[in-house]
Amino acid sequence: PSTVADILNIPLEKVKQKMIAPKQCKDLNDYLTKFDLPVLALQTKENLERAAYELVCDLESDHVIYAEIRFAPLKHTKEGLTLDEVVLSVLNGLKRGKIKTKLILCCMRDDTLENNLKVVELAHKYKGDVVAIDLAGAEAIYKTSSFKSLFDSCQEKNISYTIHAGEADSYDSIQSAIDFKTKRIGHGVLSINYPDLLKEIKEKNILLEICPTSNIQTNMYSNIEEHPIYSFYLKNIPICINTDNRTVSNITLTQEYENLKMFFKKEDFCKMNLNAIEHSFLTKEEKEILKDKIIKQLEQIEK
Repeated sequence: PSTVADILNIPLEKVKQKMIAPKQCKDLNDYLTKFDLPVLALQTKENLERAAYELVCDLESDHVIYAEIRFAPLKHTKEGLTLDEVVLSVLNGLKRGKIKTKLILCCMRDDTLENNLKVVELAHKYKGDVVAIDLAGAEAIYKTSSFKSLFDSCQEKNISYTIHAGEADSYDSIQSAIDFKTKRIGHGVLSINYPDLLKEIKEKNILLEICPTSNIQTNMYSNIEEHPIYSFYLKNIPICINTDNRTVSNITLTQEYENLKMFFKKEDFCKMNLNAIEHSFLTKEEKEILKDKIIKQLEQIEK
């Protein structure tokens, strides 16, 4: 918020009101309105690079050792930047940081197929720095099933992807994501209500990217005790813990862990981190290096 206040010359308190979601929004669509102001601020190469660098510094302070950072490039072309300029500016900012980062480019549900295919092309062009595509936005309004051609294009170009599903929409959305051969699902929490979906998710080793604080804010659950994360864990469904959006949810990964310590021990958190590494969009060799780091850190804690 302080960065946006500086860029747009708006009082900090006003910015916080517009950027940080309350403890409970009306629904996901209400939560998504909090992205409007930061998008307005991030329309120049300088501002994009600054935000990316500040993010990677924040992640380092939060003890993160690797991050796949997702954003929607098309949101940042309103004042004339090209898609290449957008991605390169973000990469320049991230590479100034000390921790390992990669990008996931978001296709937006409310955008045209033509525009979203441009994002797929962009991911292909910057493959290596960009490791995957995501489908994000108003899930209940723009059905997952209607994006088959988008993911067909990803498969043709050998681009990995994750899909937001099972957050604002239910069975059909999750089933479509599975049918599209996704390796990861953003949220996916509503699958807890469907044993057949859970069975398929487990058999196909699909990771659920679970964001507890965000799920409470979007009015899916009243409190952390109601959240199904522990049920997923007990059923051996592959899960990892995420912040969803650090600023909008006003949360760090450390705070997410703190909120969940009633359910999990440090060994459980380690297991979920290993899940996250195994399902990351990295090479096998890169994954082994990160796994070794996590295991050594756990050994240090135990000493």
